[in-house]
Amino acid sequence: MATTTAAQRRDQARLAFDAYFAECPSRKLLDRLSDKWVTLVLSSLASGERRYSDLARHIAGVSQKMLTQTLRGLERDGLVARRITPQVPVRVDYALTPLGLSLMPLVTAIKAWAEEHIEDVEAARERYDATA
Repeated sequence: MATTTAAQRRDQARLAFDAYFAECPSRKLLDRLSDKWVTLVLSSLASGERRYSDLARHIAGVSQKMLTQTLRGLERDGLVARRITPQVPVRVDYALTPLGLSLMPLVTAIKAWAEEHIEDVEAARERYDATA
């Protein structure tokens, strides 16, 4: 019986993650990443560290509850880091982690595609709605 190296075992484990399987944990990550607030928070943090209040002002329409939930989820997933500075009032800053930074080319591309093609999508929706 042949033995496997650590690298081979890692490669085999990586292949075990297939989002098409219902039990695959990557589905939870895909669910989080497809959230509009996640995309907007990550994009907002791409330019550098921001305070909570700066994020709230920059991302129009996000409620305090949704911003807090989104930041906590991103922190839990290791995409965002939170730094607390003890002062009066307490200062809380958020920044992308190296893992979060590695995701930014994809997030930036999706955001740019959406902004570039929204007119095409709206026209397609109108055509569809007219025939439905």
